[in-house]
Amino acid sequence: MEQKEYELNDVVEMKKAHPCGTNRWKIIRMGADIRIKCEGCAHSVMIPRREFTRKMKKVLK
Repeated sequence: MEQKEYELNDVVEMKKAHPCGTNRWKIIRMGADIRIKCEGCAHSVMIPRREFTRKMKKVLK
């Protein structure tokens, strides 16, 4: 399976949109878990790396 490349401070697009309506997230912490922040409403979520790679669609910036 193809491994998607992403780094700290990258803006990514997730498969599902956030309830605020935007689909852009900024990676603000990386480790075993990844914290991402919504570009629309600034809400942050921490999810396991494995789940993040499954739910990420593409890297935008």
